[in-house]
Amino acid sequence: MSRTRSGLARIAVLGLALALALLLLGAREARAGKYAVAQCGWYVGADASWADTTGGAKFHQAGWCVPPVGQDPFNGVHLKSFTRENQGTVSGTRFARWRWEAPPGTAISQVRGTWWHALHDGMEHRLGVGTWGGGFDAFASASATDTALRDFVAGFNPPQPALESRLLCARAESKWCSLDRGSWTGVRALTITLQDDHWPVAHLEGGVLGGGWRRGTQSATFWGQDTGAGLRFSELYVDGGRVNLTEHGCAKALIGSEWRATAMRPCNGHISGTAPIETTRFNDGPHSIHHCIADFAGNSACSQQHGFLVDNNPPAHPRKLTLASGEAWRRVNDFDAVWANPDQGAASRIGGAYWRIAGPAGYDSGVRYAAGRDRATLENVAAPRSGVFTLHVWLRDEAGNDAPGTVVDVPLRFDDIAPGVAFQRMPDTVGADEALPEVVRAEVNDAHSGVESGQVHFRRIGTEEWTELPTKLEAGSEAEAAQLIARVPGPLPAGTYLFRAEVRDRAGNVAVTTRRADGTEMSLRRKVAVVEARKAGAAAPPRAKTRLFARLRWRGRSGPTVTVPFGAPAVLSGRLVDAEGVGLGGHELRVVSRPSRGALARSRVRSVSTGQRGRFRLPLPAGPSRRVTVNYRGDGGLEPSRRPALALRVESGLSFQATPRVLRTGEVVRLRGRVRTAGAPLPRRGKLVAVQYYETAARRWRPVLVTRSDHDGRFRARYRFRYVSGAASIRLRAVALAEERWPYAPGASRPVAVEVSG
Repeated sequence: MSRTRSGLARIAVLGLALALALLLLGAREARAGKYAVAQCGWYVGADASWADTTGGAKFHQAGWCVPPVGQDPFNGVHLKSFTRENQGTVSGTRFARWRWEAPPGTAISQVRGTWWHALHDGMEHRLGVGTWGGGFDAFASASATDTALRDFVAGFNPPQPALESRLLCARAESKWCSLDRGSWTGVRALTITLQDDHWPVAHLEGGVLGGGWRRGTQSATFWGQDTGAGLRFSELYVDGGRVNLTEHGCAKALIGSEWRATAMRPCNGHISGTAPIETTRFNDGPHSIHHCIADFAGNSACSQQHGFLVDNNPPAHPRKLTLASGEAWRRVNDFDAVWANPDQGAASRIGGAYWRIAGPAGYDSGVRYAAGRDRATLENVAAPRSGVFTLHVWLRDEAGNDAPGTVVDVPLRFDDIAPGVAFQRMPDTVGADEALPEVVRAEVNDAHSGVESGQVHFRRIGTEEWTELPTKLEAGSEAEAAQLIARVPGPLPAGTYLFRAEVRDRAGNVAVTTRRADGTEMSLRRKVAVVEARKAGAAAPPRAKTRLFARLRWRGRSGPTVTVPFGAPAVLSGRLVDAEGVGLGGHELRVVSRPSRGALARSRVRSVSTGQRGRFRLPLPAGPSRRVTVNYRGDGGLEPSRRPALALRVESGLSFQATPRVLRTGEVVRLRGRVRTAGAPLPRRGKLVAVQYYETAARRWRPVLVTRSDHDGRFRARYRFRYVSGAASIRLRAVALAEERWPYAPGASRPVAVEVSG
């Protein structure tokens, strides 16, 4: 029975190996590699030869390509050929040249660089390529002196085997050029692009491939060879996951964030080595292993798939691109894009999608890639700020092919900024025999989605109920702002009336104000007639004006808006004064706390009394974000006063763990944590959580991945460190992101350090 199971396991492994080998073969035929070689500049020397067709009698050379470290890398750098002065003449067609030869298996497809020269009496400077037939084909030439450093670029199709810079007597062989005046040519700062059409060969043998069941630490011996640029990387994969990475020594330099070769053949063409395999990392049962290598040109190849058995335990062009929920303005910065993939026919299936966001003021997110077989969605895409941006999407197949020219676009309309609104200035008091103004106006504006609607309400001081006024929204022009125009009913009895304007933009953002543009309260007062006052018994004395000041405080922070950590209380404090700034003690104030949308708690009304000098202080308990208003209703001959709403923002709270804390490149770190939900239900799809790492050079937190919690607030994720070489301490944290109906501000966990070595 055990032999039968072992045989079936081996058959399954061989089937998987054959399928993956065919897939790798298809990918191998999809492209050819190229690599760039830097020469004579950037502190890089020259992998070139120099020759004189006169045997050294008429020409000489000079080369200086690497200045001392710390100096300008191009100061005085040159590769030059000179005529020997006062040597009489040189025969026509004779020349001196610098020559760069492509290594076997490669050819030169492009060159760019800088040239200059001093030329006299028939001497010419020619740049060209050595052809496959042994000839010379010039793509640039000069016959006059030009000592200015000038750039050149040329491409070659088909690619050619050599590049030359020649100082030539450009006359017939029967004629000559005078050397009485010296001529010379110079080149530097060359970038030579070579095409490498030869694929490397990878092989794997020994150790874990010896047959039978394996446990504990095993090994595998690998080797590879390459005809062209030479081998740069070797990788060992088990079940498709990399378990070992070896970087082979190559002649290269980091230039402008790009690794360039510093020799025409930068890497060794033959490599070999032994890699350990810790089988305890894998489930019991059949597994597959193969070895992949990549040359400096980016060509890669893999060995055939091999099967082995493990047991460590006793008897685990996109079509119809649209946005979910449409393309209208929205105030939640979360966009999901969907599309239909085109029919690939016999070609490889869709393997992922490239995307980028572009917008005003030259904003460009840069190209990003979302992998996934048959991917037809992009989830949780966010605009950088309010405004209209464009999401560009194009596809990539599993062979790695993509064409930016097939891009399709969809607009991202995001606006989370409330519109502006303020009442216009007008006389705020009229006599008893006069009517209040028939119309009140409020100017409105919105920088992004535009104002959609508005309404004006009013109430008489001393009452709580607001009355809606007939209101219309009048569009503005380039010179004038839009206006809310409300008609005041009449006649109204004597008294003081407070007005409130509420506007909404197309994204759903709402702004409410009771103030004019200068910050004063929008109120209108109609005086009481003297006769009516006398009938009432006596003339009512005028009420004194009051002013109310308030702010939020937490530790060293204070102001109308304060952000506090999750679970932290805050303090509301302020002062009630008269028109002269004298404190008014012994008066009761009304404090209303209104939790943010999504909180379970209801609005809470509390009272606080002012002290001897008009000061007051009220602790605010821990809870979700909320808006706090303070108002004084007026008493004892004092007018009421009110403080605009204060914003108490509470950061989200969450825990975060990473295991293991010490691992090697290619291993997986398991991430988990929990979002705290005091006073708020989790979103229906779970809470959105981002895992970030700290980039020391930029001093910024960068995204690693985004996930969602379950309905208990718990979240889990896995991340594999693939490209860490040497030893690195990586700081990770989890951030609960902002979402609609989530009554907390974005908040981060404590950072966790992970040690990675490779």
